[in-house]
Amino acid sequence: MAEVEERIHRIKSHKNVLGLLIVDEDGKPLRSAMGGNSNNDPMPKQYAKKVTEIAKKARSVVRDIDPLNDLTFFRVRSKKQEIMVALDKNLFLIVIQN
Repeated sequence: MAEVEERIHRIKSHKNVLGLLIVDEDGKPLRSAMGGNSNNDPMPKQYAKKVTEIAKKARSVVRDIDPLNDLTFFRVRSKKQEIMVALDKNLFLIVIQN
C-alpha cells in the first residue's frame, strides 16, 4: 500500500498535474487526489463518471475493430487541460493536468 501512495504522490507532484483519480468500472472514485478538494467537492465524481463513460466507449471501439486487442491508455486534450487515462481490467487511473 505504501508503494501505491508513493506513486500517487510522485504523479501528483509533477508540475502541471491538477489531480489524480482512481476509479472503478462503475465510475465510482476509489481514491481522489485533486488539488484543494474537500469531501463535498463534486468535481472528482463528475470527472470519474464522464471519463469512465468515454473510456468504456473507446474500449468498445478498439475491440470492435480488433477483438483480440484492448485499450490500455488514451489522452484527451482541450484548450484548458489534458486528461490522461490508463485502463486496467476493472480500474481506471485518471490524471488531469494543465
